[in-house]
Amino acid sequence: MSSQKLQRFQDRPLDALRPFKVTMDPMGFSLSSLIIETGQTSVLCSVSLEEGVPRWREGQGKGWLSAEYRLLPGSTPQRQKRELLKLSGRTQEVQRLIGRSLRAVIDMKSLGEKTLLIDCDVIQADAGTRTAAITGAWIALKMATNRLMKEGFLNQEPLKAQVAAVSVGILKGTPLLDLDYKEDSQADVDCNVVMDSNGGLLEVQGTAERAPFNKASFYQLIDLAEQGIQRLHAAQIVALREKG
Repeated sequence: MSSQKLQRFQDRPLDALRPFKVTMDPMGFSLSSLIIETGQTSVLCSVSLEEGVPRWREGQGKGWLSAEYRLLPGSTPQRQKRELLKLSGRTQEVQRLIGRSLRAVIDMKSLGEKTLLIDCDVIQADAGTRTAAITGAWIALKMATNRLMKEGFLNQEPLKAQVAAVSVGILKGTPLLDLDYKEDSQADVDCNVVMDSNGGLLEVQGTAERAPFNKASFYQLIDLAEQGIQRLHAAQIVALREKG
């Protein structure tokens, strides 16, 4: 793959993540909550617990996990309208992605017939909102299960692995990790990659925005994403340890 010399915002290296920050428990009433920041993107993630499961799940002795995702009205330069009675196709697709990603690493039997509800509300969007939501939601979920075990609501740890996600892309022939909005809006190729801490791929969403790309480029992007996700997994653990 040919590439040109690109200069990123604040001279960030091509294979570097945006600055990562987690603020714990901004909400007092949810089971757990946090604000995750990846560069200028900021997402509020919270977890709630409900007794019972969806009707189709009843009587199986297994729990459930569901996710909701929204862009808040002031999260983008032009105000986002609130989605009330009808969700956009994008919103539905993103919240399904978040739910699938987290359900892939949770033992539903250990929950009993309880439902964990994950809310991801985008405070500020500068690309990578879905990947930040997944990464932050896993931290919030881990905090929630820790508290449920401490309080005796769960007998064992239901989470089998970590989950994190990151975007990768190709801009002017150059592979980039963790694209911001300016890069994402001009990229020739845009991919979102979700992986667990065992190295397993949970989801890959890749699109040739301007021109087709070959298998060699695809594998290069996956390798780049894996490097970034490994760093995100480490950052998740640091955030949990700092919380104590």
